[in-house]
Amino acid sequence: MNHFKLLDCTLRDGGYVNDWKFGHNTLVNVFERITGAGVDFIEVGFLDQRRPFDIDRSIMPSTECMERIYGGLNRHLTEVVGMIDYGTCGLERIQPAAESFLDGIRVIFKKHIKREALEFCRELKELGYKVFTQAVSITSYDDAELMELIGLVNEVRPYAVSIVDTYGLLHKNSLLHYYEMMNEHLDPGIGIGYHSHNNFQLGYANCIELMSRHGDNPRLLLMDGSIFGMGKGAGNAPVELLATYMNENYGKRYDISQILEAIDVNILDIYRRSPWGYSMKFFIAASNDCHPNYVSYLLDKKTLSVKAVDEILKMLADEKKLLYDKEYIEQLYVDYQKHACDDAEDYARLEELLGDRDVLVVGPGATLNTERERIEEYIRRARPVVVAINFIPEGIATDYLFLTNSKRYVQQATRIAHAADGIRIVATSNVTRSCGGFDFRLDFEKLIDRDAVFMDNSFIMLLKVLVRAGVRHVALAALDGYSADRATDYYSSELEYESARRKGSEINAYVNRMLPQFRERVPVDFITTTVYDK
Repeated sequence: MNHFKLLDCTLRDGGYVNDWKFGHNTLVNVFERITGAGVDFIEVGFLDQRRPFDIDRSIMPSTECMERIYGGLNRHLTEVVGMIDYGTCGLERIQPAAESFLDGIRVIFKKHIKREALEFCRELKELGYKVFTQAVSITSYDDAELMELIGLVNEVRPYAVSIVDTYGLLHKNSLLHYYEMMNEHLDPGIGIGYHSHNNFQLGYANCIELMSRHGDNPRLLLMDGSIFGMGKGAGNAPVELLATYMNENYGKRYDISQILEAIDVNILDIYRRSPWGYSMKFFIAASNDCHPNYVSYLLDKKTLSVKAVDEILKMLADEKKLLYDKEYIEQLYVDYQKHACDDAEDYARLEELLGDRDVLVVGPGATLNTERERIEEYIRRARPVVVAINFIPEGIATDYLFLTNSKRYVQQATRIAHAADGIRIVATSNVTRSCGGFDFRLDFEKLIDRDAVFMDNSFIMLLKVLVRAGVRHVALAALDGYSADRATDYYSSELEYESARRKGSEINAYVNRMLPQFRERVPVDFITTTVYDK
């Protein structure tokens, strides 16, 4: 069936995995394998004038650069296309098609700029290119908006218009609804494309459904895939699966062995270094119809259970879901953590118990292992009240556990439940106990610092509590800070906090700014090695 065509987008969509730095040899080899396999179209990269030319990268500032990377290669019967994210490459960077290595250009655009993008597509068509309009985030269109898009597309008459499931949200019925609307209202000479993402593990399955529904329809149907599913986030429908299915069901003769060679020689090494594909993060994003960066932000906090992450995402306003807004999600995070409580009585009891006492604060730093003897010797000599932050240290008699982190609590709930009866738990109001209450409950909102790189820094929050409780002296152990010289900053890999480590220097600077303020109120000393100012 000649109205079914296959497009490989490995060198473009796959570039999100490695910043398009495939290396020139890999770019050439993938090109030769895909064209040798007889795939109908190959998308060889992005046109983006903000990026300088690099022969090792499939993102480049002009059409002229395409020739410098791929020129002289045998394209066989495969047509070659590039992609422009509308607004990132002007017409002055685009040669006429007769002078260009490209046969076609695909243009992606968001809904709110569709009119300007379609006019740009018209101008590309006048330069002689096969033009593909790519409606990203198709699930953001309601029926009226889709009809408006179809009207604009009919005026321009591009080669094809694609259903782009940017965040992998489409299930069978929704996909077929978009397809039926396009098939009914598009000019018969305009093809329909489908670009899937695999957040729900439905990329390949949806392609099969769409081909089955299209059947003998003479309109062009263009299916996107990438080698081994390589692509942004959860990845795409694997082109080798689509090619095999089309060979078996639609009389195609794609050479699968060529694609398998590319997987073995070029793609698997990239996958081992930077894997893509289905993951919990992308499932959570898809199940909440939202941008995956919202999920990343919340998971990187390492303070929330997955249940809490899901609850926050359900608070997203519809108009914000697919347009990532860091300040907005940060505010939702704070609002979710708020559990205002009257903690005056709890502070009064803490003052009775801790007032005018020496306190040893134990953190999760690597020196908890490497300098254990020093810590134990201090405990024997000073006999302090021992307060641990968000974990119970093994082998150290702990009097108080200070809890600010819901995820840490969930991870250690069993151990906490079986800990010695003498351990009192001081929890901030954002942490909810699975059964019963905590010994002390303090207002979370009053302890955070909205101007800090991590507003809920548990170390600083605890110092605020101890100062208010009127302690006599604070000794600090295993609060090592973040160091680029160490393989880990934690005594246990289970407590690794990757997002904090990435901003370690900022956190160190923040703590060093805060310590003098506390030392004006109470002596604060480190008894173990630290990067913080002693």
